[in-house]
Amino acid sequence: MSIELEKILAASPATTRGQPTQLSCDAKGERIAYASGKSIYLRNIDNPALSKQYTGHTTTTTVAKFSPSGFWVASGDVSGKVRVWDAVEAVNTKGEYAIISGRITDIAWDGDSQRLIAVGDGRERFGHCITADSGNSVGEVSGHSKVINAVTVRQQRPLRAATVSDDSTMCFLHGAPFKFATKAAGLHKGFVMGAAFSPDGAMLVTVGADRRIQLYDGKTGEPTKQIGEGAHTGSIFAVSWAKDSKRFVTASADQTVRIWDAEGGECLQTWRLGPEGSVSVADQQVGVVWPHGRSDGLIISLSLSGDINYLTEGSAQPIKVVQGHNKSITALGVGSDGKGSTVSTGSFDGRVCSWDVSTGIGSVVEGQSHSNQVTQFASTAGQTFSVGWDDTLRIIQESTNNFLGTSIPLGAQPKGISASSGGHVFVALNNGIAVYKANQLLGQLPTDFTPTTIAADGSLVAVGANENAVQVYSLDNNSGELSPRARLTNSTAQISTLSFSPDGKHLAAGNASGKIVVYKTSTGTSSWEVATDRWSAHTARVLCIAWNRAGTHAVSGGLDTNVHVWSLAKPGSRVKAANAHKDGVYGVAWVDGDQKVASAGGDAAVKIWAVKGLQ
Repeated sequence: MSIELEKILAASPATTRGQPTQLSCDAKGERIAYASGKSIYLRNIDNPALSKQYTGHTTTTTVAKFSPSGFWVASGDVSGKVRVWDAVEAVNTKGEYAIISGRITDIAWDGDSQRLIAVGDGRERFGHCITADSGNSVGEVSGHSKVINAVTVRQQRPLRAATVSDDSTMCFLHGAPFKFATKAAGLHKGFVMGAAFSPDGAMLVTVGADRRIQLYDGKTGEPTKQIGEGAHTGSIFAVSWAKDSKRFVTASADQTVRIWDAEGGECLQTWRLGPEGSVSVADQQVGVVWPHGRSDGLIISLSLSGDINYLTEGSAQPIKVVQGHNKSITALGVGSDGKGSTVSTGSFDGRVCSWDVSTGIGSVVEGQSHSNQVTQFASTAGQTFSVGWDDTLRIIQESTNNFLGTSIPLGAQPKGISASSGGHVFVALNNGIAVYKANQLLGQLPTDFTPTTIAADGSLVAVGANENAVQVYSLDNNSGELSPRARLTNSTAQISTLSFSPDGKHLAAGNASGKIVVYKTSTGTSSWEVATDRWSAHTARVLCIAWNRAGTHAVSGGLDTNVHVWSLAKPGSRVKAANAHKDGVYGVAWVDGDQKVASAGGDAAVKIWAVKGLQ
């Protein structure tokens, strides 16, 4: 038996309101690089389901930039460190360099892929110039009094660099070694958010929160002209040049992306993202990149929601929108068809996405979603049910991938949800168990313990108790009443997750110490027999367990970041996917006819694993 990673359905870029998000494209125009959580993702543009994940950073990442050669990526994080690593496999780290004592906001390479300048929000300094292979100093960044938002380096000699800052100025550097030359003050009247040299080095452009687009001479840094006055009605967060050095594109908080003619100053095309006529904060455009090396004129912009928009000249609407999560995924579930062709994921911010396992493409479930963390999913009879920390139960119609208009208030915080084939839905609350059918409350059972998790199969309902026990109930199908059946006390730690096998013959109970005990279900009221207690390889809380349809194997994920596949017949025979998700694995499921496993976790990514040789 073996498990190997098949594909990463990457997390969306992390965004922050009021700040630009840096995107980078390789020289061939094949992949984009961006930061999300503690990871950096290199994502294929034509097939977004193909991604590489770099996990070398130990704190939240902020920016990633391809070198002009395409062989290296430089990435920065909130601790002020920059790491340089290979762009092919995203594993081999060339070096780690401490640049400043705060968040790195942007990185720029020189045309030789040898030097880089990293800038951000430091204490002693706001940036530094180093060699990529050794971290040796090749100049200094000076002239600013506040956080530097962006940096750009001219790709031709003589080398020039420009930095822009919250102090409303642009500083021009001569190199190498880089040193302060001139400062453009008084042009921008607010935070300057973005800067970019044209590919031929003849021009420099800066954009800012004052909605101003300012052009400069690329060699001297002298201001030449302002264009597009009054066109954008919100802060301009990002700018990127076309390969021909005659046009550039800007992204703004007014939900628009605009192409500009640098010489004439006219706006050549405008895209407005989001629903027609509506003002939506989530559709503010906070990042943009114009990939060189492509012949289709593709432009990629980023919405504040994390949506990646594919724009082409002449097309009024995006030709594709790639959606996903950019906050930790806290729940994963499969559709009610049982085949595992689609999975649903919910994140810390309440966003719910549906994923097609075969294509790897995700889409946000339309309608009124949760306003807070999604706790768990359950599905039955063409509907998927979700509960969240907004203390509501919501229903997704699987055929339309939409939330139904009504949400059901729970009156208490949900700890978990499960559904039976008979159409009953059970919700574990912090003060009891609620039973629903046909979206109506059938009954509520107060408990003398605090439930921690719940699982149901047929008329059996198992509830984790905060006193290291599993309380099993039987359901009266007519009245919806629950009556105690058995109490399982083999666990030595608090029960954290429960899962019945599809045939109902086994119940797996995972606990806070990383151990899983499997019970044989019993029709009597006596204590249930333990099938195995040898599933104990997790080193931290077990967060999720899922059985295959045959009931012979189970997969589990834990706070220890690992995914394990277990065999019921051979309890000692297990396979492990180590470090599957940074910050924990919060959901697992068997998909694609039980040949594969889907997992999701704290890194906001969904991963598909091929499992071979089940025995």
